Amino acid sequence: MDDFKELAWDDEISNEGGEFSLLPEGDYEFTVSKVERARFAGSEKTPACNMAKVTFTVWGLTDKVDIVENFLLYSKFEWKLSQLFLSVGMKKHGEPLRMNWTGIIGKRGKCNVYVDKYKNKNGEERQSNKIKKFYAYDENITTLSPQTAQVPQYQQYQPVQQPPQTSQTTGWQPGKF
Repeated sequence: MDDFKELAWDDEISNEGGEFSLLPEGDYEFTVSKVERARFAGSEKTPACNMAKVTFTVWGLTDKVDIVENFLLYSKFEWKLSQLFLSVGMKKHGEPLRMNWTGIIGKRGKCNVYVDKYKNKNGEERQSNKIKKFYAYDENITTLSPQTAQVPQYQQYQPVQQPPQTSQTTGWQPGKF
């Protein structure tokens, strides 16, 4: 899934990083590319609980961006879990669902992306993409899709059909009764 690999202590390196891509705010298609099990340590508003860290590959007009979203497995956030599973078609409206986190990998859906502005630990202004909303599988949403090159369409070669052969002596024709 990832193009990353572990480096040895004495490996040669050359990648100096590049410009970070941000998608403009809008509706996009996504693919679930990774799910990690984690633990939320707790906060003033929510106790410690299980957490799924889900990586979404979101497809922009000319690029793709990976967005990681955390899903707390706590009843207060059941609506967000339902929104996720509805978006990939694993949950149906009005029906309960037993969450299948391994089954969600590779599933596709649609979401609304926004640009989150924040300050890092050094106080520097930063931006990243976040998912605001997951659309249910049956919502008719027009997304910003990648530009695809127009490929000429050619008809598949069809061999020329030969006329049926007839026998002069019997008058028999293949396929005729």
